[in-house]
Amino acid sequence: MAEDSELWEIICDGPHVPIKKLEETGPMVPKGRKEYSDIDRKAVEKNYRAKKILMCGIGPDEYNRVSVCDTAKEIYEDLQTAHEGTTHVKQSKIDMLTIEYELFRMKDDESIQDMHTRFTSIINELHSLGDVIPKNKLVRKILSVLPGSWEIKVNAITEAKDLQILTMDELIGNLKTYEMKRKKD
Repeated sequence: MAEDSELWEIICDGPHVPIKKLEETGPMVPKGRKEYSDIDRKAVEKNYRAKKILMCGIGPDEYNRVSVCDTAKEIYEDLQTAHEGTTHVKQSKIDMLTIEYELFRMKDDESIQDMHTRFTSIINELHSLGDVIPKNKLVRKILSVLPGSWEIKVNAITEAKDLQILTMDELIGNLKTYEMKRKKD
């Protein structure tokens, strides 16, 4: 998208194929390269630009996997399947991560930073698979997974802050500050 917004359309929808009518009432058929107009040439070049960008952004293993693909769309779909799996595999991953999210708890000997890192890993994986959890739900989840020894702080945050607009960064910063004070005491 940053390179050219139309390139993403080429990746998602497939390349432009210039066509012509054989006769006035005849079927539409692809044009030969020599029949391309300047507009056709520019539209066809977008597929090659998209392919180049995709190819330059991958390593040798992925390159070998997709080097036989003719279109940017084929490259993208091949990479997507290789990294995310089929729709069934993707849904299974989402299901497993959702269970991990639901069962998530802060460990007794864990720091806020370590807990946040583990939590963020789960959330980012879900997000990359297309399952986005609203930010205010994430804030509420963090508050609910803290051990009982944090109950006073959880209550203070819940009463003093609007959880609909409290950001994760503000919450984690607040919890880290409290954690430092607890360790000092």
